[in-house]
Amino acid sequence: MTSADRPETRLATRLSFLVAGFGIACWAPLVPFAKERLAVDDGTLGLLLLSLGIGSVVAMLATGILSARYGSRPIIIAGGIGLALVLPLLVMAASPAMLALALLAFGAALGSIDVAVNIHAVEVERAAGRPLMSGFHALFSIGGFAGSALMTALLSLHLGALASSLICSVLMLIAMGLAWPRLLRSAPAQEGPLFVLPRGRVLLLALLAAITFLVEGAVLDWGALLIIGAALVPEAQGGIGYIVFSIAMTAGRLGGDAVVARIGDRATLSWGSLLAIAGFAVLLTAQGAALAIAGFLLIGLGASNLVPVLFRGAAKQTAMPVGVAVAAITTAGYAGILVGPAGIGFVAHAGGLATAFWMLAALMCLVTLSAGTVTATPGGTRHGTP
Repeated sequence: MTSADRPETRLATRLSFLVAGFGIACWAPLVPFAKERLAVDDGTLGLLLLSLGIGSVVAMLATGILSARYGSRPIIIAGGIGLALVLPLLVMAASPAMLALALLAFGAALGSIDVAVNIHAVEVERAAGRPLMSGFHALFSIGGFAGSALMTALLSLHLGALASSLICSVLMLIAMGLAWPRLLRSAPAQEGPLFVLPRGRVLLLALLAAITFLVEGAVLDWGALLIIGAALVPEAQGGIGYIVFSIAMTAGRLGGDAVVARIGDRATLSWGSLLAIAGFAVLLTAQGAALAIAGFLLIGLGASNLVPVLFRGAAKQTAMPVGVAVAAITTAGYAGILVGPAGIGFVAHAGGLATAFWMLAALMCLVTLSAGTVTATPGGTRHGTP
């Protein structure tokens, strides 16, 4: 058994995914406190939050290059500890400029660990010889639930934003302390140039990742407005759609490795994307709340295992180093989340929100049509096709 295939290595990978999801989720409940403390308007807050995205994207691009040379372990450790140390600074920032710098550092830590832990997961999965990526990504989702729930609970107990953030930071440091000695100590040196412009299959993988992340971002930002605007649910219950979507996605990922092992990567992409498309159709034609919620459920289940399969595809291509390919796919995914929902807003303004969601369904068709291409091995066969 190699070090990459040991149970403790898989545990460390899961803990790292958990910390990444937990860290970003802890920040979300703190946003209103930051806005009130600094007395900034919505426009200024939006610009400040852009710092987080900028820090993430820059760090993602750098992480692909650094991981190819030094391995993913030191970057995972630095990213996870960075999230824990910077989180309280977000609460302590005394001016918009200080908050912008703190968000830039927080975004850099998040972008670094996001890319590095996926590179690490690719190597662990390869050593195991069986699908593990969906389960790893499920821990990110569970971390998101846990982070937002714990931070909200602590704030509800009137502990104060700083005390609450310090408690969450300590938990992240404990998790990273457990993961640190169990992460892979080295990675095989990548041959060839450290930086290659994305091309061929990597470009296609990145495009499909952007589409899949765009769907998730659109459901988060616009799903409630869609069903409230269609008079399917009262305003107070608008968030139920995203709750069901998130639960379905997490459940789908928890069982995703077994599904992929049984039907293969190509079928997972094909049937998963078709299920998501069917979910959009149900949601957009629903005449009642139950059917609309069923649509969110189908979208979540269908989309749950698409991104893990796309990351696995990065390990099988030969056009560029694996670390750089993973960074390209992760960056494209973030672009889908950060920029995509704004694009949905422009489409909704021109043709209505339902039209924008039909557009998402059409984009998801590209995943179905590309399933065979992105899962083909260099020899021309389809990976994992029964």
